[in-house]
Amino acid sequence: MGAALTDIAGLDAQLIECRACPRLVEWRETVAREKRASFRDETYWGRPVPGFGPPDASLLIVGLAPAAHGANRTGRMFTGDRSGDFLYAALHAVGLASQPTATHIGDGLELFGVRITSPVHCAPPANKPTPGERDTCRHWLDAELRILRPHLRSVIVLGGFGWQSLLPVLDDAGWAVPRPRPKFGHGAHVELPGGDRPLHLFGCYHVSQQNTFTGRLTPAMLESVLSDAAHVAGLIG
Repeated sequence: MGAALTDIAGLDAQLIECRACPRLVEWRETVAREKRASFRDETYWGRPVPGFGPPDASLLIVGLAPAAHGANRTGRMFTGDRSGDFLYAALHAVGLASQPTATHIGDGLELFGVRITSPVHCAPPANKPTPGERDTCRHWLDAELRILRPHLRSVIVLGGFGWQSLLPVLDDAGWAVPRPRPKFGHGAHVELPGGDRPLHLFGCYHVSQQNTFTGRLTPAMLESVLSDAAHVAGLIG
């Protein structure tokens, strides 16, 4: 990464040019060339996927990594797959998104006070980035948190991978992460002191099909966490 980044637009512009992880670069580009049969007429994005949402968001949602035929195809977080369908329907239900669907860039979707990002920005094979790939990608998350910090009041982490990835980033950014570090769990809520006001950290099962199809994560469960986080972020009453 070049000079220190001070705005989201500059961060996103640099991020989408990243080629730091050879395995991820090869995979994302192979998927973009070979495509899934149902998307054979589409041009895949095939690059790192930047965060999505306003630069003054007070609520941040942190996932895992782009899906091979979802965000790696469309170029926008959680867009074009069933995980995104589940997430955006819940965001819309609690008043944080302009519509319940996310199909492609330019579909009219807008987030209200919410930004979505991930600790790894390229689609990994089998949806499993390595610890080394997570660590290589971390500086993007460091920069994003630094830019968002003046407005940020709550964070929802989808899944244990994101939780473990984010805690050291929050610690280094100046929020006081307790020792021992809090464990991930659905409905976990930790208040982290730091700066002018605390940051509220929430845990939520990931919106993967493995969780949503089996009922481990229901729409009501997700909407409950979203509502709690949005309330402390000042986005809903």
